[in-house]
Amino acid sequence: MGQEIESTRFTAADRAEYDRRLQAETRLLQVWFEEQRFSRRDRVGGFELEAWLIDEQARPAPCKEVFLQRMNNPLVVPELALFNVELNGAPQVLSGRAFSLLQEDLSRTWATCQQTAADMGLRLLMTGILPTVSEAELVEGNMSQLRRYRALNQQVLAQRQGHPLHLDIQGVDHLSSVHDDVMLEAATTSFQIHYKVAQKQAARAYNLAQILSAPMVAVSANSPYLFGNDLWDETRIPLFEQLVEVGGFAGAAHGPVRRVSFGSGYVHASLFECFAENRDHFPVLLPILFDEPAEHMAHLRLHNGTIWRWNRPLIDFDSDGTPHIRIEHRVVPSGPTVIDGLANAVFYFGLMAFLLERDTPPELQLPFSVARDNFYHAAQQGPDAQLQWLDGRKANAAQLIENTLLPMAQAGLENLTIDADDSRRFLDIIRRRVQNRCNGAAWQRAWVSKFGPDWVGLTERYYDNQQSGMPVHDWTL
Repeated sequence: MGQEIESTRFTAADRAEYDRRLQAETRLLQVWFEEQRFSRRDRVGGFELEAWLIDEQARPAPCKEVFLQRMNNPLVVPELALFNVELNGAPQVLSGRAFSLLQEDLSRTWATCQQTAADMGLRLLMTGILPTVSEAELVEGNMSQLRRYRALNQQVLAQRQGHPLHLDIQGVDHLSSVHDDVMLEAATTSFQIHYKVAQKQAARAYNLAQILSAPMVAVSANSPYLFGNDLWDETRIPLFEQLVEVGGFAGAAHGPVRRVSFGSGYVHASLFECFAENRDHFPVLLPILFDEPAEHMAHLRLHNGTIWRWNRPLIDFDSDGTPHIRIEHRVVPSGPTVIDGLANAVFYFGLMAFLLERDTPPELQLPFSVARDNFYHAAQQGPDAQLQWLDGRKANAAQLIENTLLPMAQAGLENLTIDADDSRRFLDIIRRRVQNRCNGAAWQRAWVSKFGPDWVGLTERYYDNQQSGMPVHDWTL
């Protein structure tokens, strides 16, 4: 989805040719898996951070085009809305001071973005859902001018035969509304964690990412409010699933195979199963034809980019052209600070490194249906959710994280030979967050409990705390 396109109009011939190329690339990918063609340069981590441009009234500022022109930085790229941008960092081999380097890299880019925004009389904010955003701002007029986003909007609505998108979220409050485009997606901003893995561990890594989604969303939740309604701890989850509610072939929007979902199950033999599912169950949304050889996987990768599993397998290439496998972990919201986001990533990488080396595959210990239920419970209730773990016992998410998962993450980081001071510094943020029961969602609710539903006031205080650089568990009201 990162490439611009020439046209938003597609013919039946375009679709037939795209399908032919997708089939050919999928067959070639199967050969790559069978012949183990993938890069062995593994244990590499990276991220994507989505953020909001806001004005002096703490409202979304649709000024992305000018902002990006002034930034002129290939690591800062457009998103769906005119008030959202995405920041990227250089991937790091996960050893030594990798996490300090990731923090320095992101902090430097973030500071440059903040200064550019300030020069425009604007501000930059990282949060899962902006408390001040209104339905009136999530409209097509605030959609990026890039043709790929407008084409996506057209094709999603075409798949739905023009039927509007229905939003229905039951939390503390009940929100129900109807929308005519996909701009609700712009209300959800995330911190996406990328983990490059060797083929021999890719299937287990993908399954592990699913299992870990529940504790990760519980510890990082930062999106309790939408349009003045108190909903889930991580309202991004139901919001994103409902706003692009397009299923597989035959219009199975409500079936088990959906374009935005936790997934249809664990993989068994290899990650190729996900790409076979892409081909067999999902009609092409953007039949854009590329003048590239099948080995570049352009059509397969674009099709995969229009299927938004919460954990998404990616095919990409090393600098020498060798194909590699990455797992994109999409459950973590943006914010509250740079150091909070990096602490979430460190916790995740440590758990992955530890559990990948267990003799018994975790997916044999926890049924997929339980991992999926854990995820939605955690998105609803955050650290207070009751989660079932690999030993079959249920525990409060905060207690599970503090007593069981943090020691695992520490051991995993030692296996990665991460600098000991880095490990302690970042994992201590996770530890204190669960001990204080204070993630971003908890802090926002505490503020509203004290001062009332003043969404501008909440956003201003959130911004001030974010500017301090202190992790959220140390924030004041």
